[in-house]
Amino acid sequence: MRLPLTRRGMIGAVLTLLAGNATSTHSAMASADGRKKNALIKHPMERGYANGPFGQVHYQAAHTGKPVVLIHQAPMSSRQFESVYPIFIERGYRPIGIDCPGFGMSDVTDFVPRVEDWARVVPAVLDHLGIAQADVVGHHTGALVATEVERQFRPRVRKLVLGSALPLTDEERRKFMDGVEKHEINFVYQPDGSHLQNSFMTRYRMYGDSPAPDPRLITRYTVEKFMGLGPFWHGHHAAFSYDHAAALPHIRRETLILTNTGDQIYEHSKAAHRLRPDFAYAELSGGGVDIVDQQPHQWVEAIDRFLSA
Repeated sequence: MRLPLTRRGMIGAVLTLLAGNATSTHSAMASADGRKKNALIKHPMERGYANGPFGQVHYQAAHTGKPVVLIHQAPMSSRQFESVYPIFIERGYRPIGIDCPGFGMSDVTDFVPRVEDWARVVPAVLDHLGIAQADVVGHHTGALVATEVERQFRPRVRKLVLGSALPLTDEERRKFMDGVEKHEINFVYQPDGSHLQNSFMTRYRMYGDSPAPDPRLITRYTVEKFMGLGPFWHGHHAAFSYDHAAALPHIRRETLILTNTGDQIYEHSKAAHRLRPDFAYAELSGGGVDIVDQQPHQWVEAIDRFLSA
């Protein structure tokens, strides 16, 4: 049976109800404030697109700091530098990773591109970000692109870092180009998907033995090879067509050649230094073509030491 509420009981019930509503309102406001605060927290790297000479150019960039452009090797993308973006930021830099045309999420050219063509997307990104001048760092194919950025757009470059160099003899160039034609231009996509496993294992062996390759990392490398909007063979075709030996004497900005003893083109980097003994030179011990992931802190340290001098 329902008992009648006394005056005091009625007041207590009302107060209890109001207290409950106040608690719910407070919780809702706290949740809203939390969502608002979370929305204001910026990721250290933002993604965006700049209008370039061949369509849209995808980039990722930090928000503040001393601008340093990072140009990837082939056939990869700006994701190559994921392990070093935070390290650059900690040291006061504003890393800017750019996807070369046809790779990552950048539009592809409607012709077979050259290294000289890819260099033209760098000032487009700098203009988009309102940056007049930056340090430019390239790794492998990216080092060749960085060379052309310095040659074509010298006022936009403060200092230059070549993450390995590639001066080739005519015989070496023919050998490399034959390999591109056989293994990349004539690449066969197998109906059973075995081409993916073969590509994975090729990339696994290239990584080297120390430290042991992380299968997840090699998977990412393999996916990057095939994810671009253009043919993946464009990368090495452009690299091996480029005459780095002829270009090196024309560089005027202060330059560092950075290599590592386990790199496939380690001897070529030493040959480049003989061509330009006035360039700064640094080498890391061991590693392979993926030195950026293998020794990220040492790699950034060598670059920072040069850029800060």
